Amino acid sequence: MDNPSKAGYSAGKQQSSYLLPMILVTSLFFLWGISNNLNGILIPHLRKALQLSNMQSTFVDTAVYFAYFLSAIPAGWVLKRYGYRKGIITGLLVFSMGAFLFIPAANTRQYEVFLLGLFIIGCGLTLLETAANPYATKLGDPAKATARLNLAQSFNGLAAFLAPVIGTMFILSGKEYSAEELSAMAEAERLSYLAGEAASVKMPYLLLGGFLVLIAILFAVNQLPEFREEEGSEGGSLRGALRHPHLVWAVVAQLFYVGAQVCVTSFFVRAAIEGGGVDEKTAGYYLGIYGLLFMVGRFAGTALLSFARPAVLLSTYAVACILLSGVAIYADGQYVVLALGGLGFFMSIMFPTIFSLGIEGLGEDTKPASALIVMSIIGGAVFPVLMGDIIDRNGDDIQMGYTVPLACYFVVLYFGLHGYKPKQTA
Repeated sequence: MDNPSKAGYSAGKQQSSYLLPMILVTSLFFLWGISNNLNGILIPHLRKALQLSNMQSTFVDTAVYFAYFLSAIPAGWVLKRYGYRKGIITGLLVFSMGAFLFIPAANTRQYEVFLLGLFIIGCGLTLLETAANPYATKLGDPAKATARLNLAQSFNGLAAFLAPVIGTMFILSGKEYSAEELSAMAEAERLSYLAGEAASVKMPYLLLGGFLVLIAILFAVNQLPEFREEEGSEGGSLRGALRHPHLVWAVVAQLFYVGAQVCVTSFFVRAAIEGGGVDEKTAGYYLGIYGLLFMVGRFAGTALLSFARPAVLLSTYAVACILLSGVAIYADGQYVVLALGGLGFFMSIMFPTIFSLGIEGLGEDTKPASALIVMSIIGGAVFPVLMGDIIDRNGDDIQMGYTVPLACYFVVLYFGLHGYKPKQTA
C-alpha cells in the first residue's frame, strides 16, 4: 500500500498552494498557546482571588489536562469519521464555550465554575491539537514534516510570550494581602477587593471566546484540503498504533515532558517572587520573558532541524534542561529565575519533536496514534499536583519542588537516545 503522507503530498502538488491552509492551522497553535500560557497567571491569581490553598490552585492545570486525557480518544474518532477540517471547527467552538463560561464564574466567585470552564476549554484544545499537529505535517513535503511542525509550534511559542504579558496587564492587580491583613479589613472592603480580583478575568476571556468564533467561521467558509485514507482502508486503529514501540515511548516521553513544562510555568510566578525578590507584576512579566525565550527556542530549533537530526537535538536539549533544573533547585536569587528562563528555551522543541518522531512511519495508524500522544498530556494534570505536595511537605520551599521536572527530563532524554527508534512489527 502506498504511503498516505506521500500520496497526500503528490495530490497537494496539483493545488495552487498550501499557504492559506498552513496560515489558518498555524493560528490554532497560537490560540491554544494563549489559553495554556494564561494558566501560569491564573494559578496565582485565583489562589488570591478565591482564597485557595497551594494544592487547590493546581486544579487549574488538572481541569485542563484531565480534559485532554478524557477527550483524546473521542477526538481521534471525530477526526477519523469527519476529517481534519470539521474536527478543527468543532474544537474551536467548544474552546469558545469554555472561555465564555469565565464570565459567570467571575460573577459568582465559584471555583467549581472556573474549573468547569477550564475543563471545557481542555476538551476543545484536545480536538484542535489532535487535528492540527498531524495536519501540519501533511501540508507539504513529508521529508520536511518535523521542521514544518516546529515552525507552526513557533507561534505557540509567540503565545507563550504574549499570554503572560496580557495576563499581567489585565488580570494581575499587583495587590496582595496576607491572611492577617484581610481579616483586619471591614467585611465590605474585603468582599469588594476579592470581587474585583475575580472580575479581572472577564474581559480577556470574553475577547478570546469571540476571536475563536471568528476563526471557526474562517475555517467553515474556506475549502481546505482533506487527507483521507484509500478506499477500503479502515483508517488505522489504536490497537494497530500500539504495535509500534517507538509510539509507546513517544506517549511516555510526552507524558513526562508536558508534566515538566506545566510544573515550570505553574510555579514560575511564585518562584520569581521568592527567588528573585520581585513583586507580583514583575514576576508576571518575567513569565513573559520565559515565554519569549520559549518562542526564540522554537524558531532556533526549526532552523537547527534543517541540518541536525531531530533525536540528537532533542537529547541535547534534554541534557541542558537537566542541568538548568539543578541550578533552579540549588542556586539563590536571580540565578533561579535565569535558570527557569533557560528551561523555556530548551523545552521549546520537545513537544513537536516527540510528536513527529512518535508518528513517523505509522501510515493509516497516524490519526489514532496522534490521539494517544495528545492523551498523554494528562501529565500536566498529575505532575503539578505532585510538585505542589512536595512544596507543602518542605515548608513551602518552591525550589525543592523543581525536583519533579528534573526527573521528567531524564525520561525525555531516554526517548531521544533510544526510545524514538522505529522497530519492525509483526
